[in-house]
Amino acid sequence: MATLSVGEPQEMEVDRRGESEESGDDETKRKSLNGEVDSLQAPSTVPEESPVDMDTITLDPDEEDVDLVHCRIGKIEGLEVLRKAKTISLRQNLIKRIENLDSLVSLIIKSNFLLIKESEKIKMQLDVSFNLLRKIEGLDCLTKIKKLFLLHNKITSIANLDQMTSLQMLELGSNRIRVIENLDSLTTLESLFLGTNKISQLQNLDGLHNLMVLSIQSNRITKLEGLQNLVNLRELYLSHNGIEVIEGLENNKKLTTLDIAANRIKKIENISHLTELKEFWMNDNQIDNWADLDELKNAKGLETVYLERNPLQKDPQYRRKIMLALPSVRQIDATFIHF
Repeated sequence: MATLSVGEPQEMEVDRRGESEESGDDETKRKSLNGEVDSLQAPSTVPEESPVDMDTITLDPDEEDVDLVHCRIGKIEGLEVLRKAKTISLRQNLIKRIENLDSLVSLIIKSNFLLIKESEKIKMQLDVSFNLLRKIEGLDCLTKIKKLFLLHNKITSIANLDQMTSLQMLELGSNRIRVIENLDSLTTLESLFLGTNKISQLQNLDGLHNLMVLSIQSNRITKLEGLQNLVNLRELYLSHNGIEVIEGLENNKKLTTLDIAANRIKKIENISHLTELKEFWMNDNQIDNWADLDELKNAKGLETVYLERNPLQKDPQYRRKIMLALPSVRQIDATFIHF
């Protein structure tokens, strides 16, 4: 075994990818990882603004790149004049309802409400994040959509997605959702983000056989369950819940990232079969027994382990003991190991 030595600690900012990488600003994400702000906090000035009518905004029919970000738009309308538009951005407005998209059915939506002609065969993507939506509606014409971002609205339930049989990514973080439901038709879904809602139970996920990323951070989950059919799951993010026992992961053998930080877990157990694990986040729990690390020894490719703010960290030999128990690890908490 090679001798390991640690030089001067090098603190690194680590992107945990708990939120979809294509939404949110980098600064807010950085602060949320350090506990400074609520994850994906919207600008406080948005709810105080008054909406404007679209007819007060001049739209150039010949414009290809139309930027309508933070224009205080209250209603989606009048976009049919943009015959040559390749990009239209409607992020961070005051939109309360998704509507009037029928005239754009011949276009494909990509990247922050980016609209591109269907003949160009670019994946459809719709982003109406940071608005005032209370319902998922008005999307019936977007049957070919691949990615849907509805981050930080006021949505209370998952509904009206049955026609999106090609959907690959669904971002519903920072809403008011209480129940995981109505996802059975989304059999092509690969990534599901439900962080910062009010969900209390992992359920109704059985039909998502192709799901590879599941993020339900900062909810009210108390039990690990309902994941038995997610055999292709690679990344599971469940930090900041109320989970007490690691269980129910018997069929999730392809997991490479497991984040169960900031829960109420007292023992690392029931994960010795996760041999493909590369990242393990267990900080801010109640782990006090070094023997628990034996559960990770079968993960020969394990590179990153977070155990800070557990009772184990009080041991003066904290880092050394982790390195001896898990020789493949290259990063302990936010510090890389120097050889």
